[in-house]
Amino acid sequence: MAEAGPGLHPGVRVEPVTDATWRAYRDVRQAALIDSPRAFWTTWAQSAARTDDDWRALVATGPALWLAWDLDRPVGTVGLVHGDDQADDEVYLVGMWVTGGARGSGAAGRLVDAALDRARADGRRRVVLDVARENSRALRFYLRRGFALTGETGTMPWDPTCVEERMVLDLEPS
Repeated sequence: MAEAGPGLHPGVRVEPVTDATWRAYRDVRQAALIDSPRAFWTTWAQSAARTDDDWRALVATGPALWLAWDLDRPVGTVGLVHGDDQADDEVYLVGMWVTGGARGSGAAGRLVDAALDRARADGRRRVVLDVARENSRALRFYLRRGFALTGETGTMPWDPTCVEERMVLDLEPS
């Protein structure tokens, strides 16, 4: 884990979501959907309709997921998923969110680092993400992290007025 420094809170750590932390993940995910509804492909209503068994199954068999913790409080999340439409060496970064009070703490960077480390370990060479055009803070963050705009755009499946920009990061071998 990176040492604390300017913009990094020494108590922020990132851990994979496990069966022991699925409730914390559910709570963070639902907070994200309330806080930033135009940033995700699912809605709060879809998320709220999931049962506890659904959440546990998602954690057990779904995308690789991480939580950022500030001491004992979960403050953010990110995931990696390989889509059926992707080459074997490519993966999507999904579900990135950090609570307002933890933005600027280094949590976002640590979440992305965990995801990128896993992508490299899994032999992926490219990470793809989609970010709402209106989310200028996230766009700037990803550009600083080395992601590049591809010029491809799309829209949210549930809201065609929300335009997303596709971004990619070509990974260096580990």
